[in-house]
Amino acid sequence: MKKRVLLTGGAGYIGSHTAVELLDKGYNVIIYDNLSNSSKIAIERVEKITGKNIKFYKADILDTEFLKKVLIDEKIDVVIHFAALKAVGESVKNPLKYYHNNLTGTLSLLKAMEDVGCKNIIFSSSATVYGDPEVTPITEDVPKGFCTNPYGWSKSFMEQIMTDLHTANPDFKVVLLRYFNPIGAHKSGLIGEDPQGIPSNLLPYISQVAVGELEYVHIFGDDYKTHDGTGVRDYIHVVDLARGHVKAVENLEKLNGVEIINLATGKGYSVLDVIKSFEEVIGKKIPYKIEKRRAGDIDKSFADASKAKKVLGWQAQYDIKDMCEDAWRWQKMNPRGYEREEKI
Repeated sequence: MKKRVLLTGGAGYIGSHTAVELLDKGYNVIIYDNLSNSSKIAIERVEKITGKNIKFYKADILDTEFLKKVLIDEKIDVVIHFAALKAVGESVKNPLKYYHNNLTGTLSLLKAMEDVGCKNIIFSSSATVYGDPEVTPITEDVPKGFCTNPYGWSKSFMEQIMTDLHTANPDFKVVLLRYFNPIGAHKSGLIGEDPQGIPSNLLPYISQVAVGELEYVHIFGDDYKTHDGTGVRDYIHVVDLARGHVKAVENLEKLNGVEIINLATGKGYSVLDVIKSFEEVIGKKIPYKIEKRRAGDIDKSFADASKAKKVLGWQAQYDIKDMCEDAWRWQKMNPRGYEREEKI
């Protein structure tokens, strides 16, 4: 009997791609999302890709009592917790909003799970919890660092809350998946990253410049200690990332306590590397301007992803060219994203 999986924030970028991979593996998927920074159209497109229907609850994770009802009514076996605000810049400008939504929402979810006896959670964490690491590649044994923004701190605190819950209640199984930099889109071009307003992440910004929605890419600093002076990050295809969640669900029985796992390719690409790869895919130049560094940006961050292979039997399959090709297909098919396309 396949597990019944609840995706909080399941209509979002990573959640929607994970829903596809879970459905393709025969899991029962239930999505719980308030659509504050996502679209119901994404769920409809997931159903189109998979040919399967999804039970969807439009609701907020701050509503503990309703969460409990859903967990009981749907007989949920495992929760994958994506629901969170995620824009770094916005978190700096509005920290209370981020802490309230991300931390209080997580407390509400865990309280509901504890009360109804649902004790398996897979958490959408982030490499930002490492701060500015002293060594690269980053293994899971690298101590968590000083986060440079409230978004990063919220992820770090959420990890700690779940770890403390397991200490108090060892029956809880907690998998902390630390993502590096997800980019790309589903091969169909039907689902992808749909930032509201000006994108804060590199690849949707490049895509929107390429499609003519934005004028040029801002490169924040060219004096980093890297091969070309621009910041280096570990970019991972969102479908690889989604499959990492499926592997976590598949392996829950053999995992013990709190498991921390990096999901990454193990390769670092600079901002200019990504721009050049995108230029090769689309066959034209991407205009960019070098600007001053942003506070808190670090030279390089890339992972050692060997634990994911050892523990989950997972490793990334797609390279940077695949990521750029799929991101471009999504952007061409949806130049103004989900909601905005529907209104044109």
